[in-house]
Order: sequence, then C-alpha cells, then structure tokens
Amino acid sequence: MSPPRRGYLNMVAHSELDQVPREKILNQQGYSSCSKENVAVNDIQEPEEKICHQNGSIASIPTKLTTSASGDSLPPAKKIFHKKEEDCSLFVAFFTFLSYGVLLLVGYVKEFFNPPSTKEKNREGYVPLYIGFESFYTRNVYRRIQDCWNRTICSVPGAIIDLMERTTPDYGWTMKLTGKIIKCINVGSYNYLGFAENVGPCHDAAEETTKTLGVTTCSPRLELGSMEIHQKLESLVAEFLGVDDAITFGMGFATNVLNLPSLLGPGCLVFSDEFNHASLILGLRLSGATVKVFRHNDAQDLEKKLREAIIYGHPRTRRPWKKAMIVVEGIYSMEGSICDLPNFIRIKKKYKTYLYVDEAHSIGALGPHGGGVVDYFAADPKDVDIHMGTFTKSFGAAGGYIAGSKDLINHLRVTSHAQIYAASMSPPVAEQIITSMATIMGKQGDGEGERRLNQLARNTHYFRRRVKHMGFIVYGNDDSPVVPVLLYLPAVTAMFVRELTNRGVAGVGVGFPATKITGGRMRFCLSAAHTKEMLDKILEEVEEVGRLCGCRYSTAVKNPEPIEW
Repeated sequence: MSPPRRGYLNMVAHSELDQVPREKILNQQGYSSCSKENVAVNDIQEPEEKICHQNGSIASIPTKLTTSASGDSLPPAKKIFHKKEEDCSLFVAFFTFLSYGVLLLVGYVKEFFNPPSTKEKNREGYVPLYIGFESFYTRNVYRRIQDCWNRTICSVPGAIIDLMERTTPDYGWTMKLTGKIIKCINVGSYNYLGFAENVGPCHDAAEETTKTLGVTTCSPRLELGSMEIHQKLESLVAEFLGVDDAITFGMGFATNVLNLPSLLGPGCLVFSDEFNHASLILGLRLSGATVKVFRHNDAQDLEKKLREAIIYGHPRTRRPWKKAMIVVEGIYSMEGSICDLPNFIRIKKKYKTYLYVDEAHSIGALGPHGGGVVDYFAADPKDVDIHMGTFTKSFGAAGGYIAGSKDLINHLRVTSHAQIYAASMSPPVAEQIITSMATIMGKQGDGEGERRLNQLARNTHYFRRRVKHMGFIVYGNDDSPVVPVLLYLPAVTAMFVRELTNRGVAGVGVGFPATKITGGRMRFCLSAAHTKEMLDKILEEVEEVGRLCGCRYSTAVKNPEPIEW
C-alpha cells in the first residue's frame, strides 16, 4: 500500500483502516503518537500529572511544567478545572421540571381556547411571521417574571447604580415607570476593574477626545474610518498581550460573528466547548465549518473526539480536513469556570490544530498583570494562535479585538466584514480603552492598576468562600469574579432577584433557555470598585433571602479555615 498524500490531517481510505495500525496513520502525517503500541480510537493519552476522580473527570495538578510532543515546555495547571459540580437533589430537580411543565401546560390549554392573534395589518393571508415556541415561551413563562430582567438604570453601571422602579398593571404585558429611583449595590454589571465611572482620568481623557475628534468617524476602517487613535490603540493592545499585532472593532459580539467566517469555511473542522458564547456559535455557523462539541472544559473528551476526526476524516468523503481549530473561552460567563489552557495548548501542539481563545471575561480580570487566562497560567502568548477579547468588561468601554501574528492580522484587515462594512470604533471609546489599559499596565496612575487587580482578587476569594459557607451551591473556579449561585426553581429565582432589589442589591437572575432547565441561578459579578463594607452588606442580604427562599441546597463539607478579606 502506498503512503497517503501529504497535507493537513491526511489519512488512508476508510476501507484500509482495519489493515493499517492507527499509530502508523498518525506518524505518517507528522502527529505524535500516544504510546509505542498501536492505539485504539478510544485510548487517549492523558497528561502525566492528573487526578482521576471516581466520577470520571480528569484534572491537572500544578507540580511541574509539562512538555508537548514537539518538546516545548507548557505551563502548569493551577487548579482542578474539569470537575464535577455539585448537583441539586432529585427532589429539587423534580419540582423544577414540574414548575416548567405546569407553566407550559397552562399556556397550551389557555391558547387552545383563546389563540393569540397572529394577524398583521395589510398581511391578510400570509403565514404568521412571529409564531413559534419562542413567542409562546415569552407569553406564558417569561412575561410573568420579566420585571426581573431588562431593568432600566439612570446612572453609570459602577459599584452603586440607580434603578428606575417599574410596575405592571396587566400581569407583565406592559411595564410602566413609577418615577421612583432605587439606589442599589451593583453586582450585575461586568465592571471587573471598576473603570465604569464618570469621574477620574479615563473620563477626563474621553471627554477631551470628544471635543477634539468628535464622537464618530461615520465610516468603516477600510474607507475613511481609520484614525491615528485606532492605530495607537492596536499597538497598545499588542504590547499588552505580548503578540505581534492586533486589530480592533466597534462591537464585541460582532468581533466573533464577523471574523470567524474569515478564518474558517466548508471543509474545516472546529471543536467548540459546549458552553461557548452565542457569538462564537453564530460565527461558527456562518463560517460553514463542521462543528463538533466537546464537554465543558474537558481536555480528555476533546482529545478523544479530535483523534477520531483525524483518523476518519470528513464523514462523507473520508478526505482530510482543510484545517482544524479548537475554540474556547477564558472565563465562562454563565459558569464562572476558567479554561484549562495548559491542556488545550498541549493538545493543540500535539495534533497541530489552531487554538482560538475568547478572553471577553478574562482579559483584565485574571492574571497577576491582568493579561487574562494566558497571563494567569504564565503561558507563552504565541502558543495561542488567535487571541480574542472585548473592551466592554474590564475596560469600561465598548468593542473588541483580535490579536496574534502579523500575517493573521493583515489577513483580517482586508477580509473581515467588520472592517469592510461596520463603522469604526468611536474615538472617545478608543481613548477610554487606551487610558484604562495604560493604567493596568502601570504606564500611568501610580500603581492604580495593580491596586485594582489586587482588590478584585481579594473580593473574589472573600465573596466566594462566604457564599459557599452559607450553604449555597456555587459554580466556577475560586479565582473567577463571576459567581453563579444555583437556585433551580423559576419562582425561587424571581423571588431572589426581587427580594435582593428591595434590600438594595441589584443582580442578574438567569434561567431556561439561557441555562438548562435545572440550571436556574443568580449570577454575581464582582468588581474592584466594591469595598469590603459593600460585600458584607450583599452577603448579609443574600443569607437572609436564601433563608426565606429555602434555597441553600449544598451538602458539601464546609471549609473550617477562617474567612479573611
């Protein structure tokens, strides 16, 4: 038998698979083997340093640097990342399903006897445009508790916000402002480093830029929308991340949606974490690439599926894939978990795939220098092929970036739809990012950036330990400033949000379909702007509301060590 053709992910024909050892197939393509013997599809090489839990999960431990197949040193894992989160009891799960079941059943019965009007003016005879389960769910489930979401504020989203009180005279069909302002401690905004403020150096710099450069360019970057301030911002981003170059965009969501199709297409293979953000999912769909989903933060499951894809090729043609890419996030905003980057880098190097890391929530919020998950693990920035992030969280601004090699950025400058069709970033917004990023880097502010990073880390550890000690089920990594507290039942989630608001704490409740049915939660987003007194006030109210709702479901053993700020 002649050797297979050279190329990315080359492999022999499917009919010959049984005749050729799979180890030989990988070696002929330049891929490292998992053992000296022939390896079956399901036999995956695991990291040398691991913990095998009884529940089947695998997690790295930080003993020493590991080495990739190419001989490069990889950063050690700091924590256990793929772990089995604590689940609710069957009793709670049963009543959660029952709650949704009753709401949906009542809705179907009601609309059977009194169907909603789907007729539009001047559209007689047309098929209804808006009918579907989403509109049904909105009318019969979301409407009942919509006062807990999309709440209007009339202040900057800093540590303290002004909520505009609303009331509904018709059971949620319409919401009306009462004119009353409720001052609340804000734990619902992604203001990780506290730069969302209307006083201080960032505000003053943005104000001055507005006077000199205006508020918009009214043009995309490839036409008349490029300004010196954009080039200054991109140079600073590249320096901050330790890469060759960067490109910026005016909208964070569009950064993923409009750039992934420029990098991927039909015949490409993508491995996507099951909890990736909607912008990543939409961008991958638009690209036309084949997407395989792996279990959340599970490097073992990723390697198994990647290995199978290499061996079998395209499912229809059995031809090699054009390219393969692993897409993950730094911090998962709904789970509070941190990406297991060392293992993903190990797999990426071993199988010669590209690695795309979305650091929307981790950039600025993780690492000793605020450099995100790469900084957190002390990894080489060049081990991540495509760095993506947004300026809407830690920098108190708007927009997003992609960073990496010169070739990558030059390619995106001429092919990205966000560069060709979308208006460039507003100059005052760019100045806000430049000033806040320079503060984080220590270029200005006399140590203010380091102080904020340390404050956020202290707040995160203190708040997480206190909430767990109260008996709540808390998801995520101990270093993550996103703290999901599991509540499960939709009625409990709504009550929790309303009661905390009445007590001066504004947070975000999340439920199905943003989570699985048994995943209803309250999400607390911590900030460097929070003082210890604010955190103690929040924790006092959370404990009292948790007692009223009866939602302290955790049965885990409490850590006996004293909790210090």
